Amino acid sequence: MSTPLRLKELSKKADLLTGGHRLCAGCGAPIAIRQVLLAAEVPLVASNATGCLEVSTTIYPYTAWKIPWIHTAFENAAATISGAEAMYKSLKKQGKIDRKIKFIAFGGDGGTYDIGFQSLSGAMERGHDIVYICYDNGAYMNTGIQRSSATPLGANTTTCPAGSVIHGKPQPRKNLTKIMAAHNIPYSAQASPAHWRDLMTKVRKALEVDGPAFINILAPCNRGWRTPTHNAIELCRLAADTCFWPLYEYENGRLTINYKPKEKKPVTEFLKTQGRFKHLFSPDSQDLLKQAQENVDREWDNLLREAACWADEAEQTG
Repeated sequence: MSTPLRLKELSKKADLLTGGHRLCAGCGAPIAIRQVLLAAEVPLVASNATGCLEVSTTIYPYTAWKIPWIHTAFENAAATISGAEAMYKSLKKQGKIDRKIKFIAFGGDGGTYDIGFQSLSGAMERGHDIVYICYDNGAYMNTGIQRSSATPLGANTTTCPAGSVIHGKPQPRKNLTKIMAAHNIPYSAQASPAHWRDLMTKVRKALEVDGPAFINILAPCNRGWRTPTHNAIELCRLAADTCFWPLYEYENGRLTINYKPKEKKPVTEFLKTQGRFKHLFSPDSQDLLKQAQENVDREWDNLLREAACWADEAEQTG
């Protein structure tokens, strides 16, 4: 049984991702990863796809990680951790290991939504007892702020630049959390470091299930989002309050919404804080702003309807 999530006790735990790494000041990724590692109550082995987190925490010959950690290519973090988990099961069956160890993979949205999607989908389908954590900053930030399939509609990137021909990325982002849930895995969730208790509870649930689990975590990038270095948590709160980044979980296929804003703010409250969306507030981009709001409203309404169906079924069967 998990111990309660109390700040006093958590503050006494050692950080498994140390300071001194070279991630940007104000980066959302190390905040999220520290929360993930603090939530764990069992020994972890990690694989880490190439990306901001990997290159900035392991400048040879140094490392910021205090757990067994494997660097993999962009495309195979899930495959690598699946192999480690399979080896662990074999060694345990042979009696060479007798303690519980959990296996976790970390990847940015480029290495998860796009380049690493095939190995991630395969690991989920095969049923490996692993947890995959995506830190989603909405573009290939490590290599020059190119668009990924996680990049939001209208965002200005180096490969979908805002100008006279296009007004930023013309497509909405992929809903990877729901795609993972569609693999019929025991656990799939969306989280934010601004809601730390919710995030850490989800990590513990993911680590406790027998089988694959996936958590998608919003991780602001001030370099690519064109924001100050001090407001990553504020941005995450706005993302949840506008329902741009809703917080929910699928447990064995059953949807629960974990946070419902008392007053749902317009998505422009989130967009206007970031330079990557600055061009959307010009007169000739109003249609894109309207489309962005419609997309958020539609996704949120779909979540509400689905959650209501599950609540009705629970009431009928209860």
